[in-house]
Amino acid sequence: MSLMDNLKGKAEELKVKAEELAGKHNEKIDEMVDKTGTAVDRATKHKYSEKIEHGTTKAKSAVDHFAAKPKEDGPPASS
Repeated sequence: MSLMDNLKGKAEELKVKAEELAGKHNEKIDEMVDKTGTAVDRATKHKYSEKIEHGTTKAKSAVDHFAAKPKEDGPPASS
């Protein structure tokens, strides 16, 4: 196995781990994005409030999309 194959394998492992962690800590990440947005908004004296709000919404959406969804335990319930 070549060095490049080893690096690709490790990169995939790290991506899976990052997805799991993002899924597990999604609420905390969203909270920190909001706090950061608030701090930046204050620092810019609310001059870019709309853009900051748009950016925080996009960041939270990206985390939601990236995060691994929790695995279900068993088959789905039938109606």
